[in-house]
Amino acid sequence: MIKKIIVKDKRFELSGGAGSDAIHKDPQYSYAVTELVDDSGIIGTGFTFTLGEGNDLVCKAAQFYAEKLVGKDIEELMADFGNQFNWLSNEQQFRWLGPHKGIVHLALASVTNACYDLWAKKRGLPLWKLLISLSPEEIVNTIDLSYVEDELTSEKAIELIKQAANGSKNRETILTSGYPGYDTSIGWFNYSDEKIRENCKKALAEGFSAMKLKVGSTDFERDIRRAHIVREVAGDNVKIMLDANQQWTLTKALVVCKQLQSMKPYWIEEPTHPDDVVAHKILSDAIAPIKLALGEHVPNRVIFKNYLQSGSAGFIQVDALRVGGVSEFITVSLLCKKFGIPVVPHVGDMGQLHQHLVLFNHIKLGHEALFLEHIPHLQKHFVYPASIKNGVYLTPQEVGSSCELKND
Repeated sequence: MIKKIIVKDKRFELSGGAGSDAIHKDPQYSYAVTELVDDSGIIGTGFTFTLGEGNDLVCKAAQFYAEKLVGKDIEELMADFGNQFNWLSNEQQFRWLGPHKGIVHLALASVTNACYDLWAKKRGLPLWKLLISLSPEEIVNTIDLSYVEDELTSEKAIELIKQAANGSKNRETILTSGYPGYDTSIGWFNYSDEKIRENCKKALAEGFSAMKLKVGSTDFERDIRRAHIVREVAGDNVKIMLDANQQWTLTKALVVCKQLQSMKPYWIEEPTHPDDVVAHKILSDAIAPIKLALGEHVPNRVIFKNYLQSGSAGFIQVDALRVGGVSEFITVSLLCKKFGIPVVPHVGDMGQLHQHLVLFNHIKLGHEALFLEHIPHLQKHFVYPASIKNGVYLTPQEVGSSCELKND
């Protein structure tokens, strides 16, 4: 039974231009952390990600949600978590502040993720192992399909999971080989051209076969020059992604993305405003066969549904720290499975939680094991930091979701 809740405002300084992009040029990586303490002393830890200012507001909202779980048994809670999630996300006063987005939804992610961590720890399992052990019906009981039933009913979700069971044993080889990663840290926006060149060489030496560059300069010639530097150093066989972090209007994106086609990007990420589904459709049609990736700032399953319906997204980057936590992440993954679109999460968690979720996606849902973003900047702050060797995430063996932070 959940006896106590603790909410923490954790903020970490970066240096040397790390974490910078075209919009967020001076970030302070921060977590709104929720801890759920049960009557046996086990602590479930979950968090959501911000860039500093306002993190305290998210903590206050997380406190509000977490208090409603005191006195509940974690097994009973998770057996019907879909309905619990629906109730919390639609709490009338907080829903007005969203709905299903912004501070209140980030806070719900922190609390939801703590529930999943506590559940896995109570069962003595890593989260990935718990999730793949669940029956299709048990999985669907943990998610809320309201507002997406036009595309995904509970019956259809169960059917998709059952269909994916074929070949699941063969897909478990990923547990031994490791899940491929890609290096985001080669090309932060504030890095010099020379630092980008050196970081590319370093990433290749560390075994990465995919990497990402931040673009979105006011002078798009800078973006073009730097993109070609990465291609020159990495060679033709390495996947290179370009990330504009919403910097361009549609008019600007149409011009710049066509200019960037010559270096053959694997995808162009967040080219314009994340709420503008129609703009992304226009752009994706204009620059095909190059594909768009999006999801870092898409807050809920409904907007993801709209992107999938429009056919504008080639890759979905749903982040369990941006949507309402693991529960809504699974909902989006099932929607993507139905539409045949790869899931490549954004890792506001530095890959700690998502290393579990991509294993579940691949083994249980049958998603392609494409790769998972790797950002190393906060690794030293975790009790069990994600382990990446030769460009792959090694399978976590500790119980829980790997989200426990050290006491600084």
